[in-house]
Amino acid sequence: MAKEYSICLDIGGTKVLGAIFDSKEKPIYRLKKKTKSGGDSSENIEQVIISVVREMIKESGIKKSDIRAIAAGAPGVINQEEGVVLFSPNLPWRDYNIRQPIEKEFDVPFHIGNDVNVGVLGEYKYGAVKGYKNVVGFFVGTGMGGGLILDGKLFTGHLFKGAEFGHMTLDPEGPLCNCGQRGCLEAFSSKQGMSAYIRQQVSRGRQCLMSDALDGSAFKSKALKRALQEQDAVAMEAVDRACHYLAIATGNMINTISPDAVVYGGGVIEAVGDIFLEKILAEVDRYCMTSIRPTVELKKAALGDDSVLYGALSMILDA
Repeated sequence: MAKEYSICLDIGGTKVLGAIFDSKEKPIYRLKKKTKSGGDSSENIEQVIISVVREMIKESGIKKSDIRAIAAGAPGVINQEEGVVLFSPNLPWRDYNIRQPIEKEFDVPFHIGNDVNVGVLGEYKYGAVKGYKNVVGFFVGTGMGGGLILDGKLFTGHLFKGAEFGHMTLDPEGPLCNCGQRGCLEAFSSKQGMSAYIRQQVSRGRQCLMSDALDGSAFKSKALKRALQEQDAVAMEAVDRACHYLAIATGNMINTISPDAVVYGGGVIEAVGDIFLEKILAEVDRYCMTSIRPTVELKKAALGDDSVLYGALSMILDA
């Protein structure tokens, strides 16, 4: 009998989200575990992943022998062919072969890719842009991730380093980005970028409800939602600025790729996506060729936290 279960993971700097899918591509069990990756070694993160998979197998009651494969999305530059994490900003992995220990432990194939690439793949196969052939994805979270579907296939570029839309330069004299460049999309439109703007305005004596953006880290998406509901002036300006630069970046990608659709995902979009989409739509036409813009749809991601899980499932089924 064919092996019918797929185990899919979303590996982050603070959590591992897992789900088991059956042969009908439906989730039958899910688990979320917080991790503290700060000073941990590669092996410790690996053990957290293994413990999540073990617990899901045990608690769901499925047999290990019925697992088809395991797949995951994780932040960073990842060689999908080799299962090697070349670099990850939020995890202690450098040139680290994560495939080897997972396959040794569970004796099934293990696939891994960049989390936003995998998330866009999930939206393409199961979510907001299902049925489209060419898709540009912007995922707005702590940073700014990108994903690209070309002619029905995930495009990752040379050595899997492509689709870093968050680091397109929009103002060479703009704010410093964590990548070392100035004026990147991420420096304007990510949670980090919006937090920096809020801190700057508060330092000038302005009031803002988003106190959690002032301690040097990025705010929680729910805090942004509350501030916008209260019509906090500084928060609204930060969002207007973020959407302005997202509209410019979207126009650049529309003119470059001529995609069927652009999809916006990530934690910020999940929390306040309608506001972002409305503001981007109001401005994006200024930055597009009039002959291209009418053939492109702009959409909000539909799968929320599950986009990476469904993308991981697609990696297993397409293998």
